Amino acid sequence: MNDTLNQNLGFAHYWAQGDAVSHSVAYILILMSIVSWYYILSKAWTSWRIRRSATAVDGFWDAPSMTDAIALLTHADTEHIYAPLASHAVEAVSVKANSASLNATVDPGELVTRTLRQQINRVSSRLENGLTLLASVGSTAPFIGLFGTVWGIYHALVAVSTSGTIQIDKVAGPVGEALIMTAIGLVVAIPAVLGYNGFTRVNRVTLAELDAFAHDLHAHLTTGARVSTNRKPG
Repeated sequence: MNDTLNQNLGFAHYWAQGDAVSHSVAYILILMSIVSWYYILSKAWTSWRIRRSATAVDGFWDAPSMTDAIALLTHADTEHIYAPLASHAVEAVSVKANSASLNATVDPGELVTRTLRQQINRVSSRLENGLTLLASVGSTAPFIGLFGTVWGIYHALVAVSTSGTIQIDKVAGPVGEALIMTAIGLVVAIPAVLGYNGFTRVNRVTLAELDAFAHDLHAHLTTGARVSTNRKPG
């Protein structure tokens, strides 16, 4: 009898006995898992390439000329995080050659500052892409799974009450099956939370290095001196 009972329990039995709401909750969790893992894997690859190219910033200042330095950084910066900062800043310095441009009336130092700020904002937007989704999945997936559990327990208790007889095996089996949805919600949420925390730290380090690089570029292009070093925060 126990073997027969065990065969009638499990996710397959829960799925067969579930209604449209239970199936919809499962589909939503599966979709959330697929999307979050897509962003986790893609951003992990991107973050690794960014961190690998960050070492080229130190070599930037060892180049014999600004043209060589930008070429070297562009070759190493496969994700185009650091190189556009230098190339656009150099372009901003020579903007006064274009007399038809409104930028020609702006102080060179202010123009370089604005250009660097725009590039940093652009990079920041790229780095934050997908983080909101991971945070949303991490915070909502457990509750969606819990909703599926509550819904399953409710229907299990209704089925038991209408049968006229209350037995522990009639209640424990459906309730245990319904708890599967809570477990699935946690399985979906935990990788999303870990990925969000990891990528947030990588982004913080990258933006700090980018800010230091921008400060050095601004000092070099406006005064001809490099007043700081590119720091690598822990």
